[in-house]
Amino acid sequence: MTDPIRILLTDDQALFRAGLRVVLDAQDDMVVVGEASDGAEALERIPELRPDVVLLDMRMAGTDGVETVRQLFSGAVEGPLPRVVVLTTFGLDPAAATAIRLGASGFLLKDTTPPFLFAAVRAVHEGSSVIAPNDLSQLFGADVERAPAPQPREFQTLTDRERIVFGWASRGLSNAEIAAKEFVTESTVKTQISSILGKLALRDRVQLVVYAHDHGLAGTRDDG
Repeated sequence: MTDPIRILLTDDQALFRAGLRVVLDAQDDMVVVGEASDGAEALERIPELRPDVVLLDMRMAGTDGVETVRQLFSGAVEGPLPRVVVLTTFGLDPAAATAIRLGASGFLLKDTTPPFLFAAVRAVHEGSSVIAPNDLSQLFGADVERAPAPQPREFQTLTDRERIVFGWASRGLSNAEIAAKEFVTESTVKTQISSILGKLALRDRVQLVVYAHDHGLAGTRDDG
């Protein structure tokens, strides 16, 4: 039996944390290992608790979600870093867009259904995202601080095949879907995705979608 997914809840509302704990602990493959009332407390507890996933409220008294993600992925915490899903009360939250750019793996609305929450935690733990490319585009459209950037030089290091895979991945296709489009095996696609992430210095597929959006490269692959 595999170990359960270790979760840290970070929200300044104790009642909300209690509700999340109840539904998450009821899952056989999940366990809430701790709670934090703001980002500073979460950053202190992560080395001790070693969570796999942090559910992080964006707007808290004290250290908010954006600053927590910024510190977490800029070296404030030693050791393996958890995946982060930010929680927002409304969809087009510029703070969520910023958190994703800084390293979060996606966002959920705080009124999401329990089944969707469970699926999101499992997906993030396995290395996937919990946000669709269309949602990313809408989200970043609300991020007024974003400025267009020229196509980076490192993108030129991708092979022709990697650029094709990049295009499909930027549109949110899974490895299986890309493999079907390109008539190759899933393991081949997985290897190509890993190479792309390495060459572009990207952390995961969420960051790939962000990168594609920021540099005008999203959705450039034709279906034919």
